[in-house]
Order: sequence, then C-alpha cells, then structure tokens
Amino acid sequence: MSSVSPQPTGRRGADVLVEALIANGVETLFGVPGDTGVVFYDALFHRRDAIEHVLARDERHAAYMADGYARVRNRVGVVEVSSGGGTTYVVGGLGDAYASGIPVLLLTSDIHRGSRNTGALTEIDQVALFSAVTKAQAVVDRACDIPATVASLLVTAVSGRPGPVALIVPEDVLEEITDAPVVTSTATLPGERAAAGEDLVRQAAQVLQNAAKPAIVAGGGVHASDAYAELARLAAAVGAGVATSIHGQGAISTKDAWWLGIVGNNGGQPGTNRYVAEADVVLLVGTRGNATNTNSWTAPARSGVTVIQIDIEADRAGRNFPGSLGLAGDAKTVLGQILAELPVVRELDAREAEVAQARADATPPTEEPEFAPGVLYPRTVIESVHAALGDDVTVVGDPGTPTPNVAVFWPVAQAGRRTVIPRGHGPMGYAIPAAIGVAKALPGRPVVSVTADGSFAMSCGELETAARFHLPILFVQLTNNSMGWIKMLQHLYTGGRYFGVDPGPVDAVLVARANGVDGVKVTSAEQLKAALESFAADPRPFYIDVDVPHMIDYAPPVPAWDKGLAGDTERPVY
Repeated sequence: MSSVSPQPTGRRGADVLVEALIANGVETLFGVPGDTGVVFYDALFHRRDAIEHVLARDERHAAYMADGYARVRNRVGVVEVSSGGGTTYVVGGLGDAYASGIPVLLLTSDIHRGSRNTGALTEIDQVALFSAVTKAQAVVDRACDIPATVASLLVTAVSGRPGPVALIVPEDVLEEITDAPVVTSTATLPGERAAAGEDLVRQAAQVLQNAAKPAIVAGGGVHASDAYAELARLAAAVGAGVATSIHGQGAISTKDAWWLGIVGNNGGQPGTNRYVAEADVVLLVGTRGNATNTNSWTAPARSGVTVIQIDIEADRAGRNFPGSLGLAGDAKTVLGQILAELPVVRELDAREAEVAQARADATPPTEEPEFAPGVLYPRTVIESVHAALGDDVTVVGDPGTPTPNVAVFWPVAQAGRRTVIPRGHGPMGYAIPAAIGVAKALPGRPVVSVTADGSFAMSCGELETAARFHLPILFVQLTNNSMGWIKMLQHLYTGGRYFGVDPGPVDAVLVARANGVDGVKVTSAEQLKAALESFAADPRPFYIDVDVPHMIDYAPPVPAWDKGLAGDTERPVY
C-alpha cells in the first residue's frame, strides 16, 4: 500500500529522491560520490537533519555496509554510487546480498540523457551490468517518476525472496524541476506472510509426526521471517534435532535442548552431519539446501530420505531434492500452519537424549590455547572474545579462517542473528566494512569484526571510516601470512604445489594506527585477554592482530578436509 503527500513546487529531481528516501523510512545511506551524482549530494546536504550519509572509501565496501545494515535491522539497506567506475565497483559488493537474499536498494546516477550512445566518459549499460546481482532494475527518465519508483523498488526488495534492487537516475534528471508528490510504501521484512497450501501442510505434518528420526535444517530465512519461536516449538513438538546452516546460525539458541550444531561442509560438526544424514525425515526451513549446506548431498541425501522444504519462492521449495515435498510460503507462517496440524506432543525423552549425544560429537577443544609460542588457535581467539564481551554483541566474519571458527565456536544464548557471515558467494574483504554497517544499524552496541590477513589487505581503508564515526568495533585479525583457504586446497588436491598463495606480510596494527584506529599485536593468550579487557572497558575502534597456524598445520572444522588429510583426494562437491 502507498500514500501520496503534496509537496512544494520547484524541486529538483535530486531533492525529490532524498525526500522519497526519508518518507520511506531510510535513515542511513552508504556511498561514494562521483561526477554524475554531485546534485544528489547537494540535496543530501540540505537534509542532513533527516538522513545520514556514511562516506565509504570504496563502492564495494559501501555495498557491504548496506548489506550488513540490512541483515541485522531486517530492513532495506541503501547504497549510492555514480556512473562508470562506481557502478562497476559496486557490483562486487552486491553479489553476496543477491545470493543470500538480503534486501538492498542501489541508487546510481548515470550520464546525461543527451550523451547516450556517444561513448561518453563513464557510459555503461547499467541495466545489463546489474542484472546478475539485482532482482529488479529501473531507469528513471523523468523526475516526476522518482517517488513512485523508489516506493515500488523498496517493496520489491522485500517481496518474495528478498534481494537487491537498482534505481538508475541520469544526472540531468536529478536536476530536472518537478512538483511530483512523495509516495510512501510499506516495505518491511518479510514483505508478505504467505501461507502454504493446506493439503500440503497437512501432509507435511503427518510425515513429521510419523517420522522415526526427524531432523530440521534452518537457514537465513528464519532470520528474515522472525520465525524463531515457531521453529523451537516445532522441534520440541515432533522431537527433531535442529541443525543450522552458517546463515542460519542463531535460528535456535545454542542452549536449546534440540539444537544440534552447524551442518554441512564448512564448519559442519561430526555428530550434526551424521544425525541429519541418518534422519528419515528432514525439514529444510529457509535454506537453499545446496551442496555446501548438505555436506556434498549427504546430510540430507538426495534420495532415500523424505525431504520437506519451506521456502518463500515456489520454484526453490524442494528444487534440489527430487520427489520432495515443497511448501512455498513465509517460514513463520508455514511453521505455524504445521504446528496447528500436529496432535498432542508425545513423550520424546529418548529423542532428546539422542540429540544431546549427537551434539556432543563435536570438534574437540584444544589442550592448550597456543598452537606454538606466539601462535594461538583460532578457537582460543573466538572463545576468548566471547568470554570478554558476552552475548550482547554481533560478530561479523570474513570468508576463510574466520568462517568455520566463528560459526562453530561463537554461542548464541538467545535466538537471533548474532553472527553475520557472507556465505552467498564468500567474498573476501567483507567483515571490516560490513561491521561498520552493523554498527550503524545497532547504535551503541559493540560489534566484532573477525577478519584474516588476506581480507584485511582488501578492505583496510575502511578502518578510517570506523575511526571517523568512532564506532565501537573490535577488529580481530587471524593472521597466517597466506591465502590460507586456497593454500589448503592446493595442499590436499594438487599435490602441495603452492602457487599464488603466499603474499608478503603486512603490519596490520601499523596500518590500523595510520587510519586512526588503536591496536595491538598479541602473542599470547594473556596478552589477548588484556587487549579484550581494554576494549570491553572502553568500546571503540580497536584492532587486535594475532598469529594463528596455517590451515595445512592445523585444519579448521571442515569435514571434507578431514577426509582429505586422511588420504581421500577427491575434491568435494560445492
């Protein structure tokens, strides 16, 4: 639904655009200015009272900020760039949001309409460029169309499977005078509470009720739908252990009796993968159920097991599992429908004990906090951070070393999105800028960014952004002076022929200080504890660099690598 408000005449398209954003509840905008967007920035200047602009140092990073903002606020994040290099850079920052179902509005200015098809500086087909990383693109050629298009795109971003959308405005349209009224919309997440077909729901409830060993795999859709209570109730009602994908981490409390752990190939725990693989009925809720999440199609398998899949998109519900039962609809709504069809709860003590036994079959703790003098285990670092800061923080993890360690070793006492890890594409360099977006979304709340030296080199310029806004972000770097994940793959699957994976070292703390962020290099568990206590006492931009072992010397919890180290050199299916 939308409403129209009369506005004074004689406003530029850029002014109308800013007014439309404000009227639709946009409070924060991440971006980098450019030639074609100068008038838009002038319009922002005049509305500094109502909308905050966060200047990023790179368009890709601005997109990651909007992505992180959207994940923890469950509302549309907004990023702005200009034509040419700005548009090509931002594409890399939208890929994970698109693959992960994160609602982001991309605003981009474009060349003057009179310069189209002339080979003008920065000219590029933006619709074609963004088509692979956004679910909708709209070019506005008249200033009067801006308000309605903004409202429509915001609704599109949260409707169905959420995702990025792009609004493209030529620079002369930003200067065009219009008296177009502002249009407001209801663009909340989830965009709709669609129910599944009643017959399919009854069938699913009956299958779950009759299952001998049911399991549930929860993904990021549970967060988007706020389906935490229904998920926990269903697990208890049918006696099903709940495993989560990395995106779904926090869908159920890690203190819940039915929580199993992380499933799949990245961070998957032995007991969790085994439990899901042995289940006779598996309910997938808000997860893609791809090869990584299912440990190369073994947990659950693609045959020999009854799979039920709840997904907001009909063509995704059951798509990866032939013969499965697909329930298209909102996770919270459909879980509630299933609960309404279940009979009285049975005695399930034996199943609860089986879940506890599977949960206990997990990555064993290390005997000591340090792998070698001056080198700490990643698990030591993650658990030390949690011990110092507690549960009321949000942790953002980069791909590589941080991903499995944060996913597995960071507990979530109360269901909710407490960890943000980009597993749509796994883009390096995500955690530092995304943590800035999270900090802006949750003012005053401490945020932890867990990065690695490879990712740090890609995004360290944004440390200045954190310092400029004095954000309470603890940056933790796990350093092994290599492109560790790829080096491990070369170790396991190409005969240890290491190539292109050993860059030179960088003094991360020195770089952080050059960007206005205090920091320290720690070489022992005691030094780490002292540094964490310093941040806890005074939350501020603070950088901790700690050496961790090479993956080839101490592998993270990645089931396929355990097989590889045992001699199975067949690469897993991703």
